[in-house]
Amino acid sequence: MSHQPAHPASRTLPLAGGNAAASADVGVVLVAGGSGTRTASSELKQFRWVAGKPMLLHSVQRFQARPDVAMVVCVLPRSHVGDPPPWLFQSDLERLLISVGGPTRQASVENGLQDLPAGLGIVVVHDAARPLVSDATIDGVIAAARGGRGAVAALPVVDTLKEVGEDGRIVRTVERTRLWRAQTPQAFPRDMLARAHDAANRDKVVATDDAALCERLGIPVVVVRGSERAMKITDESDFARADALAGLSD
Repeated sequence: MSHQPAHPASRTLPLAGGNAAASADVGVVLVAGGSGTRTASSELKQFRWVAGKPMLLHSVQRFQARPDVAMVVCVLPRSHVGDPPPWLFQSDLERLLISVGGPTRQASVENGLQDLPAGLGIVVVHDAARPLVSDATIDGVIAAARGGRGAVAALPVVDTLKEVGEDGRIVRTVERTRLWRAQTPQAFPRDMLARAHDAANRDKVVATDDAALCERLGIPVVVVRGSERAMKITDESDFARADALAGLSD
């Protein structure tokens, strides 16, 4: 199907050319286009070091270590597309593309999706802010996508949840039995994800993850058990926590 980009200004810069193995049919979109304004450093969050290497490099190398991955597209802020950080070249350049981030996460994913080479039937979307994702989780979401469904790494909610009004008063306790905390990676058949983004653009819908775009169309999406190690680094204190978790097994 023809998939029209929401942001025509998006461009992909190949760091090198090459052909992936014929058996590799997975494309990965690494979302690293945010500004990271909730950390104290002036350096972009996704470029800061955590657990022994730059945050983004963790995910790039993790996915490129997989024989089923044909290409990884890193979606970077526009200001860094022409001059990526030098440590990014510590990866398989024949399976690396750089794409331009959009004004929203959703637009950034779409730009990365547009820039993946044709012929890749499975797309994995992963947030660079989750550098410690495990191979087992990646295996799980890709397996579900191969079965024709969308898949989301997630963890069941274990805390008691309270709905609170604007005045700070508790309105009710929310039943948590069927609630899960969504993570990434998320994996989809490529045509499914493209259709969901097309429909969102047409209907002017913005969602916080790609699974929600599929859900609104009635497309089946399942959860795959994630890991506490795949925490999202958001605040300054999260860097120390990620360093501690990096030493633990899944």
